[in-house]
Amino acid sequence: MATLFRSGEPRPLNRRLLVDAGIIARLRQMSRKLTPRGKQRRAQLIAFATHEFAEKGYHLTSVADIVDGLGVGKGVFYWYFSSKEELFVEIMRTSQRGMRRRQQEAIAGVDDPVRRIELGIRAAVLWLAEHNDLRRLFEFARTEGTFKESMRSGQAVLVGDAQVHLEEAIAQGRIPDRDPEALAFAIIGVSNQLTNVYIDGRGEDPEVVADLVVSFCRDGIGVTAQG
Repeated sequence: MATLFRSGEPRPLNRRLLVDAGIIARLRQMSRKLTPRGKQRRAQLIAFATHEFAEKGYHLTSVADIVDGLGVGKGVFYWYFSSKEELFVEIMRTSQRGMRRRQQEAIAGVDDPVRRIELGIRAAVLWLAEHNDLRRLFEFARTEGTFKESMRSGQAVLVGDAQVHLEEAIAQGRIPDRDPEALAFAIIGVSNQLTNVYIDGRGEDPEVVADLVVSFCRDGIGVTAQG
C-alpha cells in the first residue's frame, strides 16, 4: 500500500519536530480550551483528511485540498494544526488510541489472561476491519521515514498492553516461558498481516478472519488447556 504515496509538499519540516508532533498537538489542545463547536470542527478536519490521505495518498493531498473540501479557509486549519505532518501524526495517535480503547472494553472484567489475549486480538482485527482508510494509512506510516518513529511509539504501547497478559499467562503456566515482548510483537505482526491479506486483499468475512488470527496466535504462543 505504500506505493500509493508519492512526492511531497515543498514545505520542509524538521524531522525531530515531526517525531514530537503528537506532543505538540497535545500541548496545543491544553493551551486552547476548545468549545463544543471547536471540537466538532477539529474532528471534521481529522475525518476528512483521513479519507483524503487514504484515497489520494498523503503526499498528493495538500492543506488546500482539505480546507477546500470542507469549505473553510486555511486559517481554520492552522488554528488546530501547525502543519499537514502534525495532522497526520494526530490521526495515527487518535486511531491507535481508539483501537486500544476497543481492546480494553473487550477484556473488561475477564480474569483469565489467555481469554483476555484472545478477546484483545479479536477486537483489534474487527476494529481494523471497520476502518479501511486507517488500515491503509497505517501501512503507509510504517514505511514512511517521517512517521516511522511515531508508529513505533504507538506500537510500543500496544506491545506493553499485550505483555501484561502474556506475563500473567506465563506465570500461571498457561503458555511456555518465553520472552513476552517477542510474543507480543509476533501477535501484532500476525494480526496486521492476516488482516491485510484476507480482509484487504481477498474481502473475507472479518469474523472469520478474526477466528483465524486468534487460532493461529493461540497455537503460536503455545496455549495449554486450563487445568
